[in-house]
Amino acid sequence: MTELVAKKLAVVIVDDEAPARNLLCELLAAHPDVEMVAECANGFEAVKAVAERHPDLILLDVQMPKLNGFEVLELIGEEVAVIFVTAFDQHAIRAFEVHAVDYLLKPFDADRLSAALARARERIGRSGDAPGS
Repeated sequence: MTELVAKKLAVVIVDDEAPARNLLCELLAAHPDVEMVAECANGFEAVKAVAERHPDLILLDVQMPKLNGFEVLELIGEEVAVIFVTAFDQHAIRAFEVHAVDYLLKPFDADRLSAALARARERIGRSGDAPGS
């Protein structure tokens, strides 16, 4: 018999700004198939969280002190899907060169995040719990 309950999408949020992390947490709460497994304020925390939690997806800011988003990706490798979440549009081409699932330019709305999550699920090979989730 096919299992009816899909595995949740394990997500790590990485942003040096607390309001940005809080907004992402709030928006992700509307997606019952998403489980936030770590919230990180810098790149070092992100590398550690990925090693310990093995997430499916990272929502990753680009410009952060010490380690930027691209440096985080160099350290963790390409095994985890990434959606860049940033206020800077000039990094978009590089983001797709490192195989980002999507590139969310702040400010974005819930629908735009939902579309990015749908792309991530498709890349990872998971469907959401409900249509339009």
